[in-house]
Amino acid sequence: MAEHYDLLIRGGTCVLPWGEARADIGVTAGRITAIGAPASASAAESFDATGLYVLPGLIDPHVHLRDPGDAAIESIPTGTRAAVLGGFASVFDMPNTSPAITNAETLAWKQGYIPGHAFCDVGIYIGATRTNAGALAALERGAGVCAIKLFAGSTTGDLLVEDDAGIEAVMRAGTRRIAFHSEDEYRLQARRALFTKGDPYACHMEWRDEECAFLGTRRIMALARKTGRPAHIVHVSTAEEFDYLRDFRDVATAEVLVNHLTQIGPECYETLGGYAVMNPPIRGRRHYEAAWAAVRNGLVDTIGSDHAPHSRSAKERPWPDTAAGLTGVQTAVPIMLNHVNAGRLSLGRMVDLMAAGPARVYGATAKGRIAAGFDADFTIVDLKRCRTIENDWIVTPAGWTPFAGMQITGWPLATILRGTVVMREDEVLGPARGSLIRFT
Repeated sequence: MAEHYDLLIRGGTCVLPWGEARADIGVTAGRITAIGAPASASAAESFDATGLYVLPGLIDPHVHLRDPGDAAIESIPTGTRAAVLGGFASVFDMPNTSPAITNAETLAWKQGYIPGHAFCDVGIYIGATRTNAGALAALERGAGVCAIKLFAGSTTGDLLVEDDAGIEAVMRAGTRRIAFHSEDEYRLQARRALFTKGDPYACHMEWRDEECAFLGTRRIMALARKTGRPAHIVHVSTAEEFDYLRDFRDVATAEVLVNHLTQIGPECYETLGGYAVMNPPIRGRRHYEAAWAAVRNGLVDTIGSDHAPHSRSAKERPWPDTAAGLTGVQTAVPIMLNHVNAGRLSLGRMVDLMAAGPARVYGATAKGRIAAGFDADFTIVDLKRCRTIENDWIVTPAGWTPFAGMQITGWPLATILRGTVVMREDEVLGPARGSLIRFT
């Protein structure tokens, strides 16, 4: 009797853990059940991927969906629609919302809200504070929780633990890897007086300079070694940090952002004004080149978008009152595919950084690989498709992207979530089907 599946993906070139291969994939009950399904197999639904690449469902491990908060800027429904349109099957959502996700009550709200409202699967960060360290060991084991997030430098929201004693108390509470925003708050505040309102937007990278980031990372690495607690440094942005982290691979993993691989200061500030302002800042070419070197030599473990929308009015305020944060979840995959086509990294390395890497670093169960028994999440891309990113494609209510006008080669054509096609050719299909991701 011929094998029968719920979904057959036929004719595509699959990016597997062991390399690329032309293979038909069979899916049953939301899981991958066959790689190399026979030609005689049948299915309730077939997807013709001839001429396309079938990637494991990509993961954005760093988004700010602003929910709870202001739905006129972003929300879980709108942000996850943007994610699946951009080719992501999963996102990990940051805690600096209003109110912040820092206790059992706010976590329970988010755990209950995601099913039925999210269009992709979601992991939840818990925010570390000065007062919740005693609860973190229990909170980090909650359903759908990907990690604790500690802000050692101030940014959007009111979560801040800047001193060594406070950071160490958090690191001694629990066992899972902690994600760190590692800018040094003391240096940030000391340097603030060097600048005045209305200074050029490029002053953002001078205020939050290389030493702000490097000092923060040095302090966190010392505490990681002292406590034995693994640390994930998000949005590493300086050549100094990349070089330093080589000696801490026993306790540290590293993320780089699409922006730091794509935009260069001060030119981006001259072109985009406030729409180039983010934390840590977009820096000069030396740091851009160092980020790419770290991608090539294996130092980087994950790529994130740090999707952090704000209203146009907030982005257009004079510096330094400009809101820091850029949209990115809908554009990250096309931009990285464009980098693949430009020869800056291989498609396999991109998949490692945007699927297997996030799953490995955070312990996402059955995500990040095309392998039997894993969730049937897929991102199907056309490496030859040419398009221009435009603001009118962006579904985030804020309605803008810093990459408007960028010409791209390589585009996500479909997103499949646990065996169901949820996006195809710029159309989100069906109701919200997202659920909480399982973590070890």
